[in-house]
Amino acid sequence: MGRALGSVRARAALAATLVVAVALVAAGTAVLLALRTNLTGQAGSAADAGARRVATSLATGTAPDALDLDDEDRPVQVVDEDGRLLAASEDLERIDGTGTQTVKPVEAAADDDGDDGAGERGKVSDATDYSAGSATVDGDSADYRFAAVEVEDTPYGELTVHAGAPLTAEQGAVSSALTAMLIGFPVLLVVVGGVTWLVTRRALRPVEGIRAEMAAVTASQDLARRVPEPDTHDEVARLARTTNETLAALEASVERQRRFVADASHELRSPIASLRTQLEVGAAHPELLDVPGAVEDTVRLQELAADLLLLARLDAGEKPGGAEVDLAALVREELSQRTGDPHPVAVRTRGGAHVTGSRGQLARVLGNLVDNAQRHARGGVRVTVAPEAAGGRVVLAVADDGDGVPESERERIFERFVRLDDARSRDGGGAGLGLAIARDVAVRHGGTLTVRAAPGGGALFELGLPAAQLGKTVR
Repeated sequence: MGRALGSVRARAALAATLVVAVALVAAGTAVLLALRTNLTGQAGSAADAGARRVATSLATGTAPDALDLDDEDRPVQVVDEDGRLLAASEDLERIDGTGTQTVKPVEAAADDDGDDGAGERGKVSDATDYSAGSATVDGDSADYRFAAVEVEDTPYGELTVHAGAPLTAEQGAVSSALTAMLIGFPVLLVVVGGVTWLVTRRALRPVEGIRAEMAAVTASQDLARRVPEPDTHDEVARLARTTNETLAALEASVERQRRFVADASHELRSPIASLRTQLEVGAAHPELLDVPGAVEDTVRLQELAADLLLLARLDAGEKPGGAEVDLAALVREELSQRTGDPHPVAVRTRGGAHVTGSRGQLARVLGNLVDNAQRHARGGVRVTVAPEAAGGRVVLAVADDGDGVPESERERIFERFVRLDDARSRDGGGAGLGLAIARDVAVRHGGTLTVRAAPGGGALFELGLPAAQLGKTVR
């Protein structure tokens, strides 16, 4: 039971049923109150008409005992100001709710020394008082709506006429409406709940397919599988498409990690094997030990491990930091410390080249770009730093005068462990991680790294970074 109520369609059906139930109860109550008020008002109008008809007769001089009340099939009383009953319906047997329960009238006496008051005119009040009560007329008991109308200036003093109208129609109509509601409302609620259950079940059927497929993906660890996408344009279809996009991104990420591990293992195997061979030869024949070669392999192994560690931190989402860096000063400082470059480096910088990020990571990008340019240059390398005239960016450009990068390879060279055919020598070409690291750092700094043909021939790498806002501390 708890599991069934825990489903979305059960909760939706229950919620819809409760909402409709509350609406039906409110609407039914309003209808019953309106119906009762309307019918009660009609009964009051009928009672008022009957009371005024009798009051008009009294006002025109008719004595109370001379009133013709035999035609009245409703309870009527005429009471004086002392509460004495002067006239009543002939078949009236019992009454309450009018102020006096007397049903047998007493003899009316005029106020003017025996004058019966014939011909005297009275005044009928414009006001009507209403009350609820019951009466028995000719053996039939019922509830009534009573109207009380006063008649002033009669020979018998101030008289009050009470006339009633039955509430049988009002009670019957309200009872019939209530019975219809008590029968119809539950049926309607069952229909609403059932329809909501079926509609929700149909709407959520694709969700169950998505859940089942995701469970299969989890069990099989086959990221190539995809969830079914319904042929609709609703939220469920968008959920399925987003799920498939997530699976595709996850598959690509896992495949990328697998290639990364495989390539890293391959790249690490070569310097480790070379170093081991040299050490084994040196252990057997110390005079043959190639110390410079061993040191070179160790340095290369150290650099490769550092590159792999930086890529791992970048993949883990390491934030670049929020320090403000003067990119022009950084370039001048880093290039002044380089030694052993085979080609000269020409530097040109302009002021106002402030960016936000990690000084260490930006220095690593600069070093990787200059190293790459040194490997391919024939005569020299040019490095420029300048803010863009418009666009709010700072551009670091590194150009060489080599053969350049073929247009078809300009994106592939930023992939990890990728080296072009003329740069595959491990002695001079590296492991193919420098440009990949530079692109990742640029992206995490909110910038871009692209390559195109240099104006004078060769390759031109451009690092574009958002310019820093003024007011931060420069580090």
